[in-house]
Amino acid sequence: MDLDPILDAAHSFAGAVLFPGDVAVDATTGNGHDTVFLAKQVGESGRVYGFDVQPEALRATTQRLDAAGVAARVTLRSTGHEHLRRCLPKADHGDVGAVVFNCGYLPGGDQEIVTRPETTVAALRASLDVVRPGGRVVVLYLGHDGGEEEARAVREWARGLDQERAQALSYRFVNQIHHPPRLLVVEKCGIENRPPTRDGPPT
Repeated sequence: MDLDPILDAAHSFAGAVLFPGDVAVDATTGNGHDTVFLAKQVGESGRVYGFDVQPEALRATTQRLDAAGVAARVTLRSTGHEHLRRCLPKADHGDVGAVVFNCGYLPGGDQEIVTRPETTVAALRASLDVVRPGGRVVVLYLGHDGGEEEARAVREWARGLDQERAQALSYRFVNQIHHPPRLLVVEKCGIENRPPTRDGPPT
């Protein structure tokens, strides 16, 4: 089985709570695939904020956004995702529809540069603060050397969440030994997400 089902699942969980005009965050832009997906979901009147520490990742993301014709609705930040609360406009705090993480290393890049437990967990805490009730934090792992420590820290963070504040779902292959991909979805408790009424279906 290839990875498409788990990648599709990540987009499905995030896309289900994003509507035209929304704000979304790509916490690890990588090569820009998730950033483009989010930009299409929020439409022309929406906004996406993307974070990455690697210049080559931001360049690749910019090229992919330009090719998709959605660059105008995306703001890229050359900084770690642990700073997302500070980098997001205060008006968007508590109104973000979805935050997406794709943890590990940049595909095709330096595999020594990876996301780390302490910064990822800090970013997850910030993400849950800025999403709206009914919004989701979606964390995808494709696996990397040393990634189990980070995955363990993320699982412990999710397990420690007050169920009155958020619900957490874990999705993974159970019979793969070497770096099995996994998906974590955290939904903030509260009112239902607003319907797509602002500018029609996503473009």
